[in-house]
Amino acid sequence: MRMTKDYIDELTYRIIGCAIEVHRQLGPGLIESVYEKCFERELEIRSINFKTQLWTPVHYKGVELETELKADVLIEDLILVELKAIEGILPVHHSQVITYMKLMQKPKGILINFNCTNIFKEGQKTFVNDLYKNLPRK
Repeated sequence: MRMTKDYIDELTYRIIGCAIEVHRQLGPGLIESVYEKCFERELEIRSINFKTQLWTPVHYKGVELETELKADVLIEDLILVELKAIEGILPVHHSQVITYMKLMQKPKGILINFNCTNIFKEGQKTFVNDLYKNLPRK
């Protein structure tokens, strides 16, 4: 399969749909690990391939360093998903997703915060980088 913006955008729609379903079932107020397990189950139900809690390599001046940096969910080896269950998203959380995308060389990232009233309107934000911008549309 050829990687395109359209494919990644459709996958993004499906991922956010999973988050909306988890939020619809559970509502806000739980800890992140509960949402993560339910989100993983929803991905499985919808036959979306993913990996969780991935050690993220940090290359510094030609050397790969061992760090404690872990990404929450990587979907179809394309989209990084960072999950939160916090009172409010801060700029540092945006930076975290963008940096993970850079370190892992992924074209898109999604930040999802389950501690909100409406996932679609206030609980998710997507990010793209040059890898995404340079892909063909179809």
